[in-house]
Amino acid sequence: MIAGLQIDHVGIAVKSIEKSLQLWRDGLGASVSEKEEVPSQKVLVAFLNTGEGKTELLEPTSDDSPIARFIEKKGEGIHHIAYKTEDLSSTLTRLKEQGAQLIYDEAQPGSHGTMINFIHPATSGGVLIELVQYPAAREELS
Repeated sequence: MIAGLQIDHVGIAVKSIEKSLQLWRDGLGASVSEKEEVPSQKVLVAFLNTGEGKTELLEPTSDDSPIARFIEKKGEGIHHIAYKTEDLSSTLTRLKEQGAQLIYDEAQPGSHGTMINFIHPATSGGVLIELVQYPAAREELS
């Protein structure tokens, strides 16, 4: 179950993390974590500490990445909202049973050692929802 639907982060698609940091870091004063490449998603990410939830800047690393396609179609902007789950596998099973359309058949590796999957906007009111399970939660379930 998603514990209280706690927002983990809001993902923002950008053409350049460095350029975007002029606003987020230099203008708004957000502290920035290290950048990390996520090969499975063909993206470079930087997490910003913005209160209880984080802001994730997503820069495509390939012209065929989902983020590059998103920017080409819709421009830079909010890409997804992510929620933490303690048991991604059970959550995905429950969602499938309820008819939700998922982006991937199985969970995928995300940043910071997480496992992730997305609920397609067609079954979530037009919003791309990411579900995130952190490594500590996975280890507790073993």
